[in-house]
Amino acid sequence: MTNILVLHGPNLNLLGTRERSIYGHVSLEAIDRELVAAAGEGVEIRTIQSNHEGKLIDEIHHGRMWADGILMNPGAFTHYSYAIRDAVAGVAIPTVEVHLSNVHSREAFRHRSVIAPVCIGQISGFGWRSYLLGLEGLLSYISENRTD
Repeated sequence: MTNILVLHGPNLNLLGTRERSIYGHVSLEAIDRELVAAAGEGVEIRTIQSNHEGKLIDEIHHGRMWADGILMNPGAFTHYSYAIRDAVAGVAIPTVEVHLSNVHSREAFRHRSVIAPVCIGQISGFGWRSYLLGLEGLLSYISENRTD
């Protein structure tokens, strides 16, 4: 069994209604359902959404006990949360950062992620499918690097 922690950061609970021209029409609940379906047998997906930095950090820390990988959309925390960055680095769980929009084609402050350097990869710009692409990459990475 492979266990994946999916973390959705601030304001992602508003997906489907928030700035649809940027973030699309798909709800967070629909994305979570798609992830579970894409994961298939042998993969457990646990999803958490929080608008609070400390809650996300607590979940990353708790993941040390059970998660084989983390798929995370840190939202705005991407650009300034050294605390989330340090949590990801500290637990040493393979992590993929995902974003719905192409952050590199948006405002300049969105071009830099302080979290990406401690992740195995970053996917952005494919709308809700960024999560599926990130999951595919994460599961492949885990499979190729599994030592048990």
